[in-house]
Amino acid sequence: MQTLPQTQPVKKYIPLSFFVIFLGYLVFGLSENIKGPAIPQMQIDYGIDELQVGFLLAINSIGFLIACSFTGAFSSKVGIKLTSLLAFGTMAISGVFIYFSSNFAIFSVSYFIMYLGNGMLEIALAILAARIFTKNTGFMMNLSHFFYGLSSTAAPLMAAGLMGLTFIGGRDLGWQGMYFFMLSLCIIPMIPAFFSTLPVDKTTTHERLPVKMFLKDRVAWFIIIILSFGVIVELSIAGWLVNFLERSFQWSSTAASGMLSIFFLCFMVGRLLLGFVTDKIGFMISIIVFSALAGITTILATLFGPSGVWLYAAAGFGIAPVYPTVMALIAKRYPTGLDAAITVTVTVMGIVVVISNLFLGALIEFFKRWFTTLLGAEMGLMRGFQAGFIFIGVCGLLCSVFSIILYRYLKKRNEVM
Repeated sequence: MQTLPQTQPVKKYIPLSFFVIFLGYLVFGLSENIKGPAIPQMQIDYGIDELQVGFLLAINSIGFLIACSFTGAFSSKVGIKLTSLLAFGTMAISGVFIYFSSNFAIFSVSYFIMYLGNGMLEIALAILAARIFTKNTGFMMNLSHFFYGLSSTAAPLMAAGLMGLTFIGGRDLGWQGMYFFMLSLCIIPMIPAFFSTLPVDKTTTHERLPVKMFLKDRVAWFIIIILSFGVIVELSIAGWLVNFLERSFQWSSTAASGMLSIFFLCFMVGRLLLGFVTDKIGFMISIIVFSALAGITTILATLFGPSGVWLYAAAGFGIAPVYPTVMALIAKRYPTGLDAAITVTVTVMGIVVVISNLFLGALIEFFKRWFTTLLGAEMGLMRGFQAGFIFIGVCGLLCSVFSIILYRYLKKRNEVM
């Protein structure tokens, strides 16, 4: 009888909290990965080149970065519940702005707002998951991110299908209407978030790890570097693969979107299955092996051309566990400084992603122009994209290399996780 008061709060909040996390990652995956089929049509409608696409993605990453920089502190003041509601609401409203964007400048601002919501949601879900998943952390983190992979698998095909829908009168829904519909789905997870009692941070101010102490930890910087390279691989393939296949190999929008869905199908399966492996062989070994797999298969797929495109799917399987495993690593290493650790890590990662988006767009454009003068426009475009995707693969290998360095560092101190 004495244990009932202690167990009742757990029974009260955990089920709805799970819905918030799982539905949150579902809509997060949709919002992140419907851009693949939309980007080629954006380029046609607004008359922008690959460098401008890179600039657009970089500007959006800045929105994500700004949100990440304040969301941890914001959630500490107003609570994770209100933070989650604001994140979902911001993303839903951005869909309205995107739908009514009449030019590239207005669209860029609208897309920026969407990424503000994305950044808030990223931090909110990471903090919430870390507070709830205190047992079997590696598996549960991968399971929650499985829902991101699930929606990411469906996102390209859903986006391509919605863009082709025709209203009465012959007008297509188009990519702007598609964004409006998909982002309106963010209203759904607001329902369990509103009615749930989400867990609060029970760490006292005295117990919390200061940001300065976190930044002085050499391991923290290795974690940031590893996560950054891993996320570059994931987001870059998601953002550029459809464009690459359509414009270099003349694939149809449906076929290219299908290939991206296969990438995310393997990504989803990886997060579902590899969580068990992560808990068995350890966080660091998992990151070393699977990020190397992602890097090697991305490079091989690029070098083999159309016959090796299927290897991008294997890259999805490899890169899948990196992000949730790093989050699990942070949760285990910094239990009293979780909010600060996640905020700083994701914020610095966001800076790296901004730079990589700009660099990748510039790299593709540079090699496209260079090879165009030598081999013609068609071959120039293909070589430009190939240079970009080799860079993506190298980032996967660097993720593995820095993981090996960190593993050796932790092993010397008997701190391997």
